[in-house]
Amino acid sequence: MAGKIPDLNVSVRTGTGKGAARQSRRDGNVPGTVYGGGQDPIAIEIPFNALFKRLKAGRFLATLFNLKIEGQEDVRVVCRDVQRDKVKDLPIHLDLMRLRRDSRVAMSITVEFINHEESPGLANQGGSLNTVRPEVELSVIASDIPDHITVDLAGLNVGATISISDIDLPKGAEPTIERDFIIATIAAPGGASEETDEAEGEEAEGEAAAEGDAAES
Repeated sequence: MAGKIPDLNVSVRTGTGKGAARQSRRDGNVPGTVYGGGQDPIAIEIPFNALFKRLKAGRFLATLFNLKIEGQEDVRVVCRDVQRDKVKDLPIHLDLMRLRRDSRVAMSITVEFINHEESPGLANQGGSLNTVRPEVELSVIASDIPDHITVDLAGLNVGATISISDIDLPKGAEPTIERDFIIATIAAPGGASEETDEAEGEEAEGEAAAEGDAAES
């Protein structure tokens, strides 16, 4: 499960609008907005270097943060969007959403594979692990966001397919996709690319069908 929630230190931004945002960037900051949680939005800014370091570390949009603003009570937030410069691809704005401890939020959770050496398909049969989904979007409780979900490869032979229904999800976590989608396969020697393409094709078709059903409803 998730460990200590990391702090995200920001400051209240003076003024709103494009002019204030440009001034914030000239001062070496990235402007942003904190919203949600039944409270009014707050214009904030974070030092560019601090945000850039967080982004380079990865999983910024999949991390629950403890937002610290001087003079205000700490609040838990997730980042819902980081806008980037179209030419330089550098962050120019971010949106943070407040969460209550019992709030549910959709988060992309990393899939971790264990016991490769105990899989006959990988250890003895020359097969390879093809990861269709290195991350899975789950609906989780804000106070209990898992670091990862675990796929146990022990006993799996060539041709095996691992689906979301095969995984013991953490308490309170639920897939945001209702159907039983594929996480990974154990491909036969020389068949890795073909099997991966087929699995990904099935995933794409399933998601397109689900989106179509949602649109009709």
